Amino acid sequence: MRGTERRPLVVLAALFCCGPAHSAQLPDRHASWCVYILCSREPPRAGRPGPAPMFETLTDRLQSAFRRLSGKGKLGQKDIREGLKEIRLALLEADVHYQVVKDFLKQVQNEALGEKILSGLNPAQQIVKVVHTHLVELLGTAAVPIQQAPQPPTIIMLCGLQGSGKTTTCGKLAISFKEQGKRQLLCATDVYRPAAIEQLQQVAEQVGADVFAMGENAPVSIAKAALAHAKSARMDPLIIDTAGRLQVDEEMMQEAADIEACFEHIETLLVVDAMMGQDAVNVARGFSDRLELDGVVLTKLDSDARGGAALSVRAITGVPIKFVTVSEQMDGLEVFHPDRMAQRILGMGDVLTLIERAQRAVGVEEAQQLQEKLIKAEFDLEDFRQYLGRVRNMGPLDQLMKMMPGASQLANVLPDEVDEKELDMVDAVINSMTKQERAYPDLLNASRKRRIAKGSGTTAQDVNIVIKEYRQLAEMMSAMAKGKGVQIGGMRIGPMK
Repeated sequence: MRGTERRPLVVLAALFCCGPAHSAQLPDRHASWCVYILCSREPPRAGRPGPAPMFETLTDRLQSAFRRLSGKGKLGQKDIREGLKEIRLALLEADVHYQVVKDFLKQVQNEALGEKILSGLNPAQQIVKVVHTHLVELLGTAAVPIQQAPQPPTIIMLCGLQGSGKTTTCGKLAISFKEQGKRQLLCATDVYRPAAIEQLQQVAEQVGADVFAMGENAPVSIAKAALAHAKSARMDPLIIDTAGRLQVDEEMMQEAADIEACFEHIETLLVVDAMMGQDAVNVARGFSDRLELDGVVLTKLDSDARGGAALSVRAITGVPIKFVTVSEQMDGLEVFHPDRMAQRILGMGDVLTLIERAQRAVGVEEAQQLQEKLIKAEFDLEDFRQYLGRVRNMGPLDQLMKMMPGASQLANVLPDEVDEKELDMVDAVINSMTKQERAYPDLLNASRKRRIAKGSGTTAQDVNIVIKEYRQLAEMMSAMAKGKGVQIGGMRIGPMK
């Protein structure tokens, strides 16, 4: 780490340089910022590798199969069948339900073996397109929103096994409605699990929502009383947290069915732990047989699970995945977009989700201010530190890296792991500078650097690295803000000359 190796160029804040103010150019430009910053990281440390993020192994296997097909030039039926066999093994290893794999491969094969593809100019690329199309269909075609009740409040009931993340998801849903300017009410009907009501109250306190509880009364009575309270207080939506069990049992199902039957209009969401693998399919099937499920919330999508649940639940139950949780933070809930997920699985990136996270972290006005500073060459170390904080709120950097289009083309310059402690080091270095030094980095002579290093617990060489990367980033961002392209890792991004 010490020495001449480069540290992470931490300002993913460059994502906001062209910002929401230039929506017509967002995808290409935001991708460019990501490429530059992620390429500027140091090589990963040697040592035991961490767990692979969800879908990473599946993505690698699928890309390997596609590379073999593309390397053959013109394809025959035998080549395609061998490639599809590899895809089949990749899906099964990802813990996708065997019936789902069978049906999926049958559809892909029927289209891939068609005369139009076999006689095309680039059969391998067309097969990737076919796989992508059917993968989107498998995942649900389009995002499905919460159905609003004709008259408020909209009632949302969360059900699922114990430990699937229902209570935390209640809080995450509450935040999403709060951002829409709504006042939510959480209802505690889990009267069996010790401290379940207290846990919901703690979650509600974190997100600024109210909780309706009636101790150990009958769950159905609690739900009815909560609706009356929500109407009188003009609160919307009403989110009901139900009891979970260690397994699908009759008592739990009947109780959830009784609550559901109390209301004419209710949105019933099944919360499923993505780490369950094929067991998630059995759970989803058990709930869908007894309840009128409207959607699924897939939790722990940021885990090292193999992803089979995401590819199986919708196909088996016919129920759309509406939300996924991507972190333990209360703002870690995202709308599920089948097309974006298919792109991520196939290694195509997910720049739209990346942009949405950037827009949540920084507003239009702030993005415009940054761009003006770059054009006028006024981007200083204080801006560097400020925008670093904004970017860190977007989520784990490993996740952001996976959303970057074309990341697979930059494997020789992208690290396998990201140590976010390095970002703390950069923050410490800048915090040890005076306001004048942050505004005018040229003032940083050798003695000042030694003082900064001592104050931040680093070395003068570390300070030099931070300053060097700040300057490189400022130059690149300024160039792209003016419409110029840059060359990164043998790949040109931005306008072509």
